[in-house]
Amino acid sequence: MSQSTTAGEYDVKAAFLYNFAKFVEWPDRSFASVQSDFTICVLGSDPFGRTLDDALEGKMIGSRRVKLERVKDAARARQCQIVFVSASDSRRLPEIIGQLRGASVLVVGETDGFAQAGGTVQFTLEEDRVRFMINPDAAERAGLRLSSKLLALAKIVHDDAGGRS
Repeated sequence: MSQSTTAGEYDVKAAFLYNFAKFVEWPDRSFASVQSDFTICVLGSDPFGRTLDDALEGKMIGSRRVKLERVKDAARARQCQIVFVSASDSRRLPEIIGQLRGASVLVVGETDGFAQAGGTVQFTLEEDRVRFMINPDAAERAGLRLSSKLLALAKIVHDDAGGRS
């Protein structure tokens, strides 16, 4: 039973990762060229299995083809538009957030305190449903513009990472 719950949970999270891209504006500088793919990366151990591959296959964001990469370090993740930080790397979260600072990356995770630690979006489970929190401070630091429609669906949290004075 918990295995099917987990599979269902990651199906929903995979769909959210793709749909987040429709409600966020990235600055032009976040792409190498106008022909560049829209890249979604998983940093650390991949909890999705084939679910994320299947959810993204053949998808487009605007005129850009969606590409999935699995990366092991934050330096490589700076080239992605969305980075899902696996729970396996939660101990390194401050280091990862620091390495991604200044990059136009939507940083998504699922560990407790992720958004308050400087992540942009944190998945949560409430009554067995996937929900999410958004840290607008982190989005602003990354130069990302979040749709009011997306913000209306989220619980808003702020961080201690220094987005405000």
